Amino acid sequence: MTEDPTDRFTRVLRGLLRPLVRVLIARGVTVPIAYRLLKEVYVTVAAEDFAISGDRPTDSRVSVLTGVHRRDVKTIREAEDDGSTGLRQKTGLLTTVVGRWAGGRDTTGKDGKPRPLPRSGETAPNFEALVREINRDIRPRTVLDELLRLGLVQVDDDGLLVLDETVLMGSGDSDQQTVFFAQNVGDHLAAAAENLMSEDPPFLERAVFYNNLSPASVDEIETRARTLSQDTLVELNAMARDRQSRDEASGKPLQRFRFGVYLYREDAEPKTED
Repeated sequence: MTEDPTDRFTRVLRGLLRPLVRVLIARGVTVPIAYRLLKEVYVTVAAEDFAISGDRPTDSRVSVLTGVHRRDVKTIREAEDDGSTGLRQKTGLLTTVVGRWAGGRDTTGKDGKPRPLPRSGETAPNFEALVREINRDIRPRTVLDELLRLGLVQVDDDGLLVLDETVLMGSGDSDQQTVFFAQNVGDHLAAAAENLMSEDPPFLERAVFYNNLSPASVDEIETRARTLSQDTLVELNAMARDRQSRDEASGKPLQRFRFGVYLYREDAEPKTED
């Protein structure tokens, strides 16, 4: 008998879902909660990505596509925001400020590292001017307090604000980590999904992987990978910041991008005798 491609794909999904389920269990997300969330995402994706000729799909069509009861489809589509918008906006503002500081021509030195900034001043660059350049609706002191709380900014002996050079590697704050987890993994999965469904994969997606290495060898590789990835992120951040200043003023359609790196390690499976 020929195997059903759907059955084969669902078996592959087991491996994909395992690490996600580990996070769900660790965060107290039970099966009923996850199922309710999955139904909401199914409905949202079907409504937004499976329209016919640009027309908004009916509740009945969404129900057919997803298997979610039409009554539930109607309830989900009429629901208000889930409350995560504010957290995403907050995280977006902080990362924009940090990215501008770490990549701006006037806020970095000749070595490419972020310069210490005064809190305020009559001339730029200074922290208050940096924040107001990005968002005039948020008080610079509020942003600074949050960056200090997260440990991303320190105050040196001269009273200048110093940005952590490793800040692009991510924050240790639980809420920030949750947002970055969703955004980073989400975009990576989105790129992989598009590549899987396209005859000509449109997105960059590459990995190098080896088995049967000693822990010491993987330590060396990981140390080198961290250095290379940090240098790459800093360089691309500066490049993107420079292009953004030009492109925002062009009046042409704009896009976003996310480039990321990761390294995962675990014990190799024991060899079996033939």
